[in-house]
Amino acid sequence: MDKKIKIGVIGVGSISNCHIQAYQKNPNVELYAFCDIDEEQLRKMGEEYGISRLYTDIDAMLALKELDAVSVCTWNSAHADCAIAALNAGKHVLCEKPMSVSREKAEEMKAAADKNGKLLMIGFVRRYGNDCAVLKDFIEKDYFGPLYYAKATYLRRNGNPGGWFGDKSRSGGGPLIDLGVHVIDLVRYLMGNPKPVSVYGATFQKLYDRKNIKKIGGYASVSKSDRDICDVEDLAVAMIRFGNGAVLSLEASFSLNLKKDEGKIELFGTKGGAKLDPELEIYTEINDYLADIQLDYPTALNFDDIFEKEINHYVDCILNGTPCRAPAEDGVTLMAILDAIYESAETGHEVLL
Repeated sequence: MDKKIKIGVIGVGSISNCHIQAYQKNPNVELYAFCDIDEEQLRKMGEEYGISRLYTDIDAMLALKELDAVSVCTWNSAHADCAIAALNAGKHVLCEKPMSVSREKAEEMKAAADKNGKLLMIGFVRRYGNDCAVLKDFIEKDYFGPLYYAKATYLRRNGNPGGWFGDKSRSGGGPLIDLGVHVIDLVRYLMGNPKPVSVYGATFQKLYDRKNIKKIGGYASVSKSDRDICDVEDLAVAMIRFGNGAVLSLEASFSLNLKKDEGKIELFGTKGGAKLDPELEIYTEINDYLADIQLDYPTALNFDDIFEKEINHYVDCILNGTPCRAPAEDGVTLMAILDAIYESAETGHEVLL
């Protein structure tokens, strides 16, 4: 191409590295500007990636007429304001998951995209994995029959990232909105995005962020400090019923007394079932015998690969008008589910959607 699209990144904390490195590999992109309210982090990232256009004022960055699109990688509570400002400034937006901290804010974001005729894509990155593609291929060819039950777990034994992740005013919640969003969306996407009709949920705040535990490694917020607060749940569980009769059982934790971390989804149909854990396994019947199938094909999750595919899809949508695989309406639906789980946990009752 003669002209590369110019990309800005709003919020240059940990997750932004995945976006930035993927943009750098795309030949149709010029990584153009960074914006963050943390001047020290902003300078650090500017030096690391060779970006000289650095802004602490989002409006100043969005005033760049030549800027075509942005990634919003801020903490959750800033997603809506940043995305809406960018859309109103005539920029396309890729917003990290979760879309926002409420269905109401998510709907405002979608309305801004519709009004300005710009793309608002949500960062449901698990949709771009090879594991998802292979499993979706089986589902679309009716290998499993109708899918009527699913289980999704994303459990950490001692995995609160600290910083803003434990501060409800900025995160909107704990593992449900941070981790659960990944597996809820992946299951919905694989099942054809069925409409949720009711939710029953519970949350627990028992172990908090386990500051007493000597931790080695693991994902941590760049803003993590000894002054962190933790007022989010450390475990969330839910049962989500869809309009087609299917049911999803969910578990998500930052802190839980289990042997080891796990992240998996399981799907159950009338002709077969499947599990991603992390490799894909298939369970079915062959010649009237129960049989387990392991494919001779790569299905393990590769985070570098899925972010690169996500970013490439975003750029393709902008340049070529390719239909978006993770549109705003899917983000609004996911936020409605999350809102309902938190409401059900608070009231102790089922919530109808």
